Amino acid sequence: MVSFHNKYFYGSFVKICYNMFMEQIITAKLKLALTPEQREQLRKTQLAYRDALNFVSEWAFENGKTSKQDKLQKACYADIRAKFGLPAQMACNVPRLVGATYKGLWTRVKQNAAAKAKGYTKKRYKGLDEAPKFVSPVITYNINRDYSFKTGNRVSINTLNGRVVVGYEGYCKHVALIHEGGTIGAAKLWYDKPRKQFYLLVSVAIELPEPQPTDHKQVIGVDVGQRYLAVATNMRQQSKFFSGKEVRHKANHYARLRKRLQQKGTRSALRRLLTIGQRERRLKLDANHVVSKRIIETYPNAMIGIEELSGIRDRTKRKSGKRATVKQRKANAVSSKWSFAELHGHLAYKSALNGSMAVKVDAEYTSKGCPCCGHISDNNRPNKGLLFVCENCKFELHADLVGSRNIALRTLFIRQDWMNTGALSLRPDVSDKEAKAERLKKYSELRWSPDTSSVL
Repeated sequence: MVSFHNKYFYGSFVKICYNMFMEQIITAKLKLALTPEQREQLRKTQLAYRDALNFVSEWAFENGKTSKQDKLQKACYADIRAKFGLPAQMACNVPRLVGATYKGLWTRVKQNAAAKAKGYTKKRYKGLDEAPKFVSPVITYNINRDYSFKTGNRVSINTLNGRVVVGYEGYCKHVALIHEGGTIGAAKLWYDKPRKQFYLLVSVAIELPEPQPTDHKQVIGVDVGQRYLAVATNMRQQSKFFSGKEVRHKANHYARLRKRLQQKGTRSALRRLLTIGQRERRLKLDANHVVSKRIIETYPNAMIGIEELSGIRDRTKRKSGKRATVKQRKANAVSSKWSFAELHGHLAYKSALNGSMAVKVDAEYTSKGCPCCGHISDNNRPNKGLLFVCENCKFELHADLVGSRNIALRTLFIRQDWMNTGALSLRPDVSDKEAKAERLKKYSELRWSPDTSSVL
């Protein structure tokens, strides 16, 4: 049994949202049935909302690249109402979104500075060299203030010229939650241009019982990647590989096609590009959906460990630009194609709905550390291939399986600490460098052995 506990772990090592304990947020996608007049009203409202976002973004850039939402609202609210004709609540939402955008960009600037200081990259993050440009005409609506549901599968939506009441249809379970049990939150009005269809994306919160460590009958680790979209393993050494060969082949095909269309540059080519982009997006979404569903079904009532990948590209040394070989540039392109965060998101919400729970662990050294002796070295993966060979104890295994085992060990540690203390961390952001170093030191002491495989 793994049993380490000290001050550095309590309250700081699990990356998990408090809401996971009491509620689960899902997004209900509702297809709107509109008349031509209603379509025109919604389209004009979308474009005015987008123009307002760009107006506030320019003002924020010219005034110190500020992310302070109160300052933006005080300075720009009157102009938003007068120039773009937005209703009061929508005019309030614009500065909030712009402020949040600038806050995210400033976070990226700080992460880039830290990565440069450590020698991970020489590139300077250029996201704040000019004012962020809002291209997508997506509107954020607040429940009851900007939109509300009516009887008979109808919804009232705010526009520049007052409210319109329209019919909708959607996934039957999501519609049932809206009518019966879920807590309805904000929504986004989205226009699918290739299909020429409006959708309302509604946030719905579902109340769930507070989880207990005994609810989870097994612990698994999930390592994500390109060659294999996911490799999952439990403590009984039962593993499953989810190949990414087919989707990678299709994604590469779309990339080549997109390159040819961009070089062509005609109006028809641009329309084709839009269609290709939507098709590629659906491909990735479906693949992540299928993989996450199969993991949940294969390992029921599990505590699922996934890596904390925020800022992983800044923390990872890799060659790019002129210094990189053709092979390295191709590898960089491949690594940027897939949304691992989306797969993690699917695992998080699906696990909560099916009696499991996803927690995040530190990603450092999961692919370089030996699960048998703890030795960490870049040389454990010769040429960064698929074979892991520990240079200390000569242990050999598939590299992705080694990663999933190390993640599983860290997740097991979290579960045992939870059982010992009776509390799981609810404050993921209190970790500092000292605490993280201590965690990684303790993680290096974890060992995969026959004794470990009998725990869960």
